[in-house]
Amino acid sequence: MSAPTTASGSAGRIAAEAPAAPAAPAALTARAPQVPAERLVAEMVPPPRFATVSFDNYITDPGQPSQAEAVEALRGFAGQLDGGADAKGGRRRRWFRRETRPAANGGPRGMYLDGGYGVGKTHLLASLWHATPAAPELKAFGTFVELTNLVGALGFQQTVKTLSGHRLLCIDEFELDDPGDTVLVSTLLGKLVEAGVALAATSNTLPGKLGEGRFAAADFLREIQGLSAHFRALRIDGEDYRHRGLPAAPAPHSDETVTQAARHIPGASLDDFPALLDHLSRVHPSRYGAMCDGVQAVCLTGVGPIPDQSTALRLVVLADRLYDREVPVLASGVPFDQLFSEEMLNGGYRKKYFRAISRLTALARDAKGLADASYGR
Repeated sequence: MSAPTTASGSAGRIAAEAPAAPAAPAALTARAPQVPAERLVAEMVPPPRFATVSFDNYITDPGQPSQAEAVEALRGFAGQLDGGADAKGGRRRRWFRRETRPAANGGPRGMYLDGGYGVGKTHLLASLWHATPAAPELKAFGTFVELTNLVGALGFQQTVKTLSGHRLLCIDEFELDDPGDTVLVSTLLGKLVEAGVALAATSNTLPGKLGEGRFAAADFLREIQGLSAHFRALRIDGEDYRHRGLPAAPAPHSDETVTQAARHIPGASLDDFPALLDHLSRVHPSRYGAMCDGVQAVCLTGVGPIPDQSTALRLVVLADRLYDREVPVLASGVPFDQLFSEEMLNGGYRKKYFRAISRLTALARDAKGLADASYGR
């Protein structure tokens, strides 16, 4: 005859058989990664969202002929680029074949994609990177912020030395936010062009208008005109593809729903939005990408209007890094189109803010269904 089961023994078996509670979600506010300079250089490649794009899978809008024209111009540009030395250090050849090398009068050596947010400029820039006949180690791709962060990490002379060995430098989201950036980037790109590096960039602002509305651009006209001289501008018209024919972004969820979802989504992070904004002020923007390493979904509670311009610009960088990595965002509070004040949306950084709204809205759409899944619905 078996021994009677005691209450304590029964409780022990029940506890042992009960499913484990979901692991507590991570918090971005607990992360302050240190990123070595070598990683900053090694990661200057198209982000995961654009890892497999090409000119062939760029879907042009028949009503916007400038899109097809840009594709053909960039195909031609890629075809003119000479792959040069192989990754093992073979002899370096000139960027342009003899018959297509620009005249000695200092004509444009790069392509500049100008257009509104969501028309596929980054897709085309990444397609150019992929199509350029050179080893990945000899091509660099990064945002304007990442480029200036690289200078901060390596120093100006080391950055010139490092990038001068590349065949192509692609700069996404090219903007000049202050006079220091204007002088820095003008000098840097001039040195790289002298070294034979081909350039390509995207922006919402024509090269001759960079800095307008942000600082006394007229005082730095020589530098701005010098930057403009490096590029042939291609205008790309069209509407934001992220909202083309798609339903409106999901409405914000409740705090309880977001918290519950974060506890059931593997690899999710959970943060109070005001606390996250405060944390961003203590982490250099060059580290925001590393801060998102391994995060499969970002869950935010208490999303509200951004209090000031500096905070808003930091959030723009985080939104870009999340979008690059295709990390869905589940949030409570106000909708993302209410993050920035009317003053911000009418100011010098308005294009940055509209891009952030567009990208966060797309990520909120990507997160649709996560909350339902966490409740088993």
